[in-house]
Amino acid sequence: MSRMNRRQMLQAGAATAAAALASPLAAAQSAPAAATSPVVHRHNIHQSVSRWCYSKIPLEQLCSYSAGIGLEGIDLLQPEEWETPTRYGLRCTMGYANGGDIKNALNRVENHAAIETAFRKFIPMAAKLNVPNVITFSGLRAGMSDDEGARNCILGLKRVAPIAEANGVNICMELLNSKRDHKDYMCDHTAWGVRVMEEVNSTHVKLLYDIYHMQIMEGDLIATIKANAQWLGHFHTGGVPGRHELDSTQEIEYAGVMRGILSTGYKGYVAHEFVPARDPLTSLAEAAILCDV
Repeated sequence: MSRMNRRQMLQAGAATAAAALASPLAAAQSAPAAATSPVVHRHNIHQSVSRWCYSKIPLEQLCSYSAGIGLEGIDLLQPEEWETPTRYGLRCTMGYANGGDIKNALNRVENHAAIETAFRKFIPMAAKLNVPNVITFSGLRAGMSDDEGARNCILGLKRVAPIAEANGVNICMELLNSKRDHKDYMCDHTAWGVRVMEEVNSTHVKLLYDIYHMQIMEGDLIATIKANAQWLGHFHTGGVPGRHELDSTQEIEYAGVMRGILSTGYKGYVAHEFVPARDPLTSLAEAAILCDV
């Protein structure tokens, strides 16, 4: 199928989804789940959507629409929001649990106690509400060597790994680009992150592999994903350049990347984390169709 024909197919599918959910807000105010046949139907890739990219849309409306186009969850919710997606047949696929932030997190030992305290509080809550993942970060280098940062992250993750294991919840440290969006961020290459994961060696401590960020830093996406699949616990999407729609204006062939993920036997979630430059709900429906391989 030609690029143009494929793009027309995606747009037509998204238009069908939009027509089926002509008023997402009305749907959110009536039935708990959108009364429509999902456009996404294979569910080989379990898709969700990152809340912050759609912050102008009420969470209830986003849940209703997401359920209607076949998504399975909402990503990156605060603890007080974790229960909301369940009213729409969804789940929070990754939660914030006060596991540090992009600037200050695991590579500073002085942060470990606070992160442990937060995880002891929120990870049991995540287990109770069927939230499979919580997020954490390395932190910035700020003059620290990558070796020292790796050692510190290993210490911190080993400290909290038993909490995750006891509750069946994954702690995922995110890979981010330090070239453009998050200057000086330490966990900016897969090899560094995998080194940390191998030393921690826990079934419930993984990497959040952000496809957008890793395309910017290193490319070679499919081969890298396949080689390190055992350490990858969650995925995010985003178009390169710009972090916008997964369409023909960007360079990643997302259907191919999804097939690469599937080939590893991955059963977790792929969350859409792009910032729409066009109509946001139509763009989300298009992405859902594209990644439904």
